[in-house]
Amino acid sequence: MQTHIQKGPHSQLLHQLRSSLLSLCSDSHLICIYNFFQVDRFLHKMRLNDEQLNDISARFQAEMKKGLSAESNAAAAVKMLPTHVRSTPDGTEKGQFLALDLGGSKFKVLQIKVREDQGIRKGGVEIEEKTYPIPNEVLNGRGTELFDHVSESLKDFMHEKNINPKKKHPLAFTFSFPCEQPTLDQGFLLEWTKDFSVRGLQGKDVVDSLRQAIKRTGGMDMEILAMVNDTVATMMTCGFDDKNCEVGVIIGSGTNACYMEQLNHVDLVEGDEGQMCVSTEWGALGDDGTLDDYITEFDREVDACSINPGKQIFEKMVSGMYLGELVRLVVLKMAKLGLLFDGRVTNALRTKGTITTAHVAAMEEYKNCLGHTREILESLNLSPSADDCIAVQHISTIVSFRSSNLVAAGLAAILTRIQKNQKATAFVTAVCVRYPKRLHKVVRRLLPECHVRFVLSESGSSKGAALVSAVAQRLASRKRQVDETLNSFKLSWEQLQLVKARMRAALQAGLKTDGPSEVKMLPSFVYRTPDGSEHGKYLALDLGGTNFRAMLVNFKKGLQQNTKLYHKIYKIPLEIMQGTGEELFDYLAQCVGDFLDYMGMKNTRLPAGFTFSFPCEQTALDTATLLSWTKGFKATNCEGHDVVDMLREAIKRRDFDLDIVALVNDTVGTLMSCAYEDPQCQVALIAGTGSNVCYMEEGGNGQHSDADFSKMCINTEWGGLGDDGTLDDIMTSDDTEVDQNSINPGKQRFEKLTSGMYLGEIVRRVLLNLTIRGLLFKGYVSEALKTPGIFETKYLSQIESGSNRLFSVAILIKVFIVLCGAGMAAVVDKIRENRGLDRLNITVGVDGTLYKLHPHFSRILQETTRALAPQCDVTFLPSEEGSGKGAALIAALAKHMQ
Repeated sequence: MQTHIQKGPHSQLLHQLRSSLLSLCSDSHLICIYNFFQVDRFLHKMRLNDEQLNDISARFQAEMKKGLSAESNAAAAVKMLPTHVRSTPDGTEKGQFLALDLGGSKFKVLQIKVREDQGIRKGGVEIEEKTYPIPNEVLNGRGTELFDHVSESLKDFMHEKNINPKKKHPLAFTFSFPCEQPTLDQGFLLEWTKDFSVRGLQGKDVVDSLRQAIKRTGGMDMEILAMVNDTVATMMTCGFDDKNCEVGVIIGSGTNACYMEQLNHVDLVEGDEGQMCVSTEWGALGDDGTLDDYITEFDREVDACSINPGKQIFEKMVSGMYLGELVRLVVLKMAKLGLLFDGRVTNALRTKGTITTAHVAAMEEYKNCLGHTREILESLNLSPSADDCIAVQHISTIVSFRSSNLVAAGLAAILTRIQKNQKATAFVTAVCVRYPKRLHKVVRRLLPECHVRFVLSESGSSKGAALVSAVAQRLASRKRQVDETLNSFKLSWEQLQLVKARMRAALQAGLKTDGPSEVKMLPSFVYRTPDGSEHGKYLALDLGGTNFRAMLVNFKKGLQQNTKLYHKIYKIPLEIMQGTGEELFDYLAQCVGDFLDYMGMKNTRLPAGFTFSFPCEQTALDTATLLSWTKGFKATNCEGHDVVDMLREAIKRRDFDLDIVALVNDTVGTLMSCAYEDPQCQVALIAGTGSNVCYMEEGGNGQHSDADFSKMCINTEWGGLGDDGTLDDIMTSDDTEVDQNSINPGKQRFEKLTSGMYLGEIVRRVLLNLTIRGLLFKGYVSEALKTPGIFETKYLSQIESGSNRLFSVAILIKVFIVLCGAGMAAVVDKIRENRGLDRLNITVGVDGTLYKLHPHFSRILQETTRALAPQCDVTFLPSEEGSGKGAALIAALAKHMQ
């Protein structure tokens, strides 16, 4: 039956225009132009230009950021769901898997064999499959009925393929609906899409539902290794054949995209090492109104008549499930307005679903598009003219083009994010697409700096699920082997308590013993900490590593915040560090003279404190005999000599004068600097190139203490713990190798376990070993990684802070920090016992690049110290100005005492 509609003024005008055009030219191309013009005007809002597409892309990027953030995820329309897929295939995957693929009105059961080192095109994956329909009563029934049907079909498949039911089989599960995944083998259904309405599953773990169904069915032994959606599985399928593939896009009955995101950007998952595939669930873009200004009246009608109004707005604009309906609504309205079929409308045209996505595809077919269009319209009981067919075909093209343009805008947003993650101006990537039609040109236009290759997924998502399982097995195997290597470094609670006890005993022995002691417990002849009364100008000289610093400090009495500092840093050449003692101290004197010239104070005799961060035996505050060089220094004729005298003689040779009133090491200087800010500071820790601790010891406690004073700062030189073999039981082969290859084998063994100078080399050796075994960096051993000493302390901190954090590095660094905590627990417990306290509140001043730059050092140190010394409340205070300011403070204290 057909209905005739009266033509209005608008229709009459268009017919007049058409008649005018035809009178000018009878060419059929002119008719096409007229019909295109008519449809374009009617659907102008669907024709998106590049500026609009870039705007939509920017909006999607903002939504992605919201979805990734723990703070805004709950309110985000685009959920950015973590999938717990941490790697794309690398070609080493292998094994046999069963797979289930559930994503529509039918599902598949498959047996998949993956052969190592063979991509898809090399025949590396063999598949046997069978498709099972899902009855309507199951699709509209309960969740238990759905999974019982799936499980029974799985059992049928195993019987048909003669698969041993008694053997345990790894099972991969493709489930193409939005799920929240706490782990790779869990998935809580957020909502149904694609017109599914099975009851009782929303909010439930669908993997567990499948497990329970398999148990009810019986006669099978399955280990469900992984659950993924079809988008992730599609990416993995293409990734097996193209190593650059890190994006997957589905444009079918539904639509979605996934990509490999840096894990440190995924707030919903703990950890920050490596990557994780994120399922964007971009079909929900616009659910919060983000796309309202791009939505047409036809989109609103499609949404209103769907089973989930107001949801999956973007999906309803682009996916195959809705394209046919959009075309039908446009054709229907144009017919009602008299712009098509001479105003005739049939019941079939009025009926929802009578134009499908398959019809849209047929109307766009290159060779016979108009013929297909006529057949489709006639099947709707219409009598289309040639002009009608041209117009309807163009409607279909516009709707379809808008779909691909919107997908391209979304894809451009994802590629832009990947580009920013890689910090690249240009980059190469591959995108796996189930239906890549038309995307190439638009994406390349929107993102010209991205050299993107589109890879058509020919094998579907089932293979991808098996590959996810294979990758999970590979990563699990690799993790086990890495863990075995790292476990040799890990310390048990009992071992940490033992280290604390050994440190505690060594501290006491160093105080009491006249002869050699592994922990020297050297007196500093500093008898108190600053009290704020210090004032005046003082020079501080600081030698503790590869730099020498000269500093002028002006203290104002009682005004700690108004202290003024001026300094200059001088690099010490290696040939000076390892030359003669006279050359070294002449160079230091030259630097001091240059600084005084720089400050205009060459002729002023200033009191100076000298920070000298090497083990010395002091008999007075301004007398210090060097016991041994550390930190790479080997200057001759220094050990056994008074370094203060050596500096004084070098200064005399430079014809200026300086009053060196105190020598301290960097640890003591740090203590003084921090105590100036916090009177409770009684301990200092250096955690940088070297490692050491000092603290205020009670007067009369030990041979080094001075009974005339209530306290004295003791420089422990705790780096020597273990020089007598007491740490051999916790040292690994890598620790021993680093020690043997150092410039002082068998010495400073605790320092070699806790300081940045040696930590980097231990990390390098471990990484080299893991890489040679193919467990890191895909087995590629670079020349740099083979080079001893290449890992400086700053690199370790940068790796830990950066977006590509290495788990193996994190584990090693944590062990070294924990060892520091064990030593610190021994020191603070000793102070508590010295004072006869049940509970001690104390502050520890800290300096050093490892502590300051490493993102987790302070937290791990605090936690370890608290656990091993539970009766001590320890606050760690970073030193703002370092040990140089401390040397100036000690000089001020010395002048006050004089």
